[in-house]
Amino acid sequence: MLINCAAYQAGSKIADLPVEAISEYVSHPDCFVWVALKDATPEELQEMQVEFGLHELAVEDARKGHQRPKVEEYGNMLFCVLHALDMDEAGELEVGEVAIFVGANFVLSVRNRSRIGFLNVRARAEREPHLLQHGSGFVLYALMDAVVDRYFEIVHRLEGELEGIEERLFSANNSARLNIEELYALKRKLVTVSHAAVPLLEAIAHLYGGRVPGVCVGMQEYYRDVYDHLERIVKSVESVREMLAAAIQVSLAMISLDESAVSKKLAAYAALFAVPTMIAGVYGMNFEHMPELKFAYGYPVALLSMVVLDVALWWKFKRVGWL
Repeated sequence: MLINCAAYQAGSKIADLPVEAISEYVSHPDCFVWVALKDATPEELQEMQVEFGLHELAVEDARKGHQRPKVEEYGNMLFCVLHALDMDEAGELEVGEVAIFVGANFVLSVRNRSRIGFLNVRARAEREPHLLQHGSGFVLYALMDAVVDRYFEIVHRLEGELEGIEERLFSANNSARLNIEELYALKRKLVTVSHAAVPLLEAIAHLYGGRVPGVCVGMQEYYRDVYDHLERIVKSVESVREMLAAAIQVSLAMISLDESAVSKKLAAYAALFAVPTMIAGVYGMNFEHMPELKFAYGYPVALLSMVVLDVALWWKFKRVGWL
């Protein structure tokens, strides 16, 4: 579905275009065309391939989707794949994909499975004509910056989830199983963010260092800024993962402590029952010659011994925290 199609010249928008007019403006060296598609059909991609002269392998990747984040060069054209991350109200992480084709005088963004739009990016670019006059190189930076900045919000929310779980680890109504399930769910989300951010580090490094692609010349410091943001995000993810690993270990330790406490209680109660059982068992044996059988106070003495020994054991277990 076509979202927007416009032509720009010298940092200013000159016209909204129908698709049929794209080739006319692309042919002008001092203009560039910015097209945005959402959930594009194969027919729409085929039409854009003809209008912009896109490489067939890049178009195939955009059509199939589910690509690893990357930046590839096809002659004078760049093909970029970014993962657009979003979190719904239930806290579930949604992963969309943005394929961006960048040439000297065109930018084509294809957004798939993502609710995140780029109208605000276009509005920002149009408010900054001194940067927009850099052409497609600045538009690519603006799109990358918008996608990467969303990662900060996602990481911040994941940090909040971890803090909430940590607070519940030591609560009286703590459910160890629920904590473990939530921690592993959080771990999967962190892996998703890592898979979106880490591959871009190396890819974006090629846009400002070494042999810089022609469309990025003059914008190196801006791409370096995106790289710095990604580096901070990756470090934040690693920090949260380390805290998560520690939280998992603490949760498992809490389970072991709970099991140990139960075992101690069971052992203590078993000992309390074992003492009177032993005494009653000895004097319940039907032997004819037993020293205490003729003792007039044997029964109360036996009962008293049971009580005294059990009270002593109970006091001892209570003192050491077994009961």
